[in-house]
Amino acid sequence: MQPKMNKSAALHRILSYIKHVLTAWNTTGEGIHSPYLFRIVRFILRDENTFYCFADIERRREQLLACPDVLDVLDFGSQGAPEGKLVQRRVCDIAKNHLESPKVGQILFHLLHFMGQEEHRPLHILELGTSLGITTAYLASVSSRNKVLTFEGSEAVLRVAQGVWRTLRLENIQWQQGNIDDTLYTIYSQQPKAKSQEPIDLAFVDANHTYEATKRYVEWLMPRMTGKGILVLDDIHYSKDMERAWQELKADERVTTTMDLYHIGLLFFDPHYLKRHYRIRI
Repeated sequence: MQPKMNKSAALHRILSYIKHVLTAWNTTGEGIHSPYLFRIVRFILRDENTFYCFADIERRREQLLACPDVLDVLDFGSQGAPEGKLVQRRVCDIAKNHLESPKVGQILFHLLHFMGQEEHRPLHILELGTSLGITTAYLASVSSRNKVLTFEGSEAVLRVAQGVWRTLRLENIQWQQGNIDDTLYTIYSQQPKAKSQEPIDLAFVDANHTYEATKRYVEWLMPRMTGKGILVLDDIHYSKDMERAWQELKADERVTTTMDLYHIGLLFFDPHYLKRHYRIRI
């Protein structure tokens, strides 16, 4: 989950958003040399078609936004101790403040749908930060053949997410509960070698919103991505520290192309791509 935003952080986000709007490229793909990346921008990021599952997922969101139940949340958060901090939060407040927008969820859905058509095989998807499971539902609804592994710190929050998945009849989601700084590394070391080395097609990082954690997660994920894998970072302009992490990752020699969509950033690693950084208005 994101840390509670203070006035300074809120002002930073406002200014960074204005800068993005003034400088972002309002393109439908023109000027992008890679045919693969061109199709991502032209037919994915600009895709406004809806799928049957979108309405069902958004109905679950509305139910969460109206739910007054109070949860005892173990929050590892951006400033939390390794053992976590127990706080009480209403489900509706978590839904209001921490769920990804429908736009982001549907972009991820379209990306995976496109990748599945290109690869002609089940995809391996990793999510760091389950929250109430709405974004996870978008990731899992693309195809029942795909495998989604999601990590959440709080057991109480995860139970709510599991209820969402049951109502949507999503059976291709696996989960790990606990501090991601522990569970991310231990689950892979405990799995059989062949399974633990299964490359990741899409990773969505929406966990500890700090510079150190973001860099640590991405460093761990990079060698585990497929050649055409996409690593998606949430809230790259959330704070100055998150922007610093984003700028350093853009400059990393292992990263070939990036797309800054303001709320999320996409990292590509295919060595056939030119080193390019696109700031795109969606």
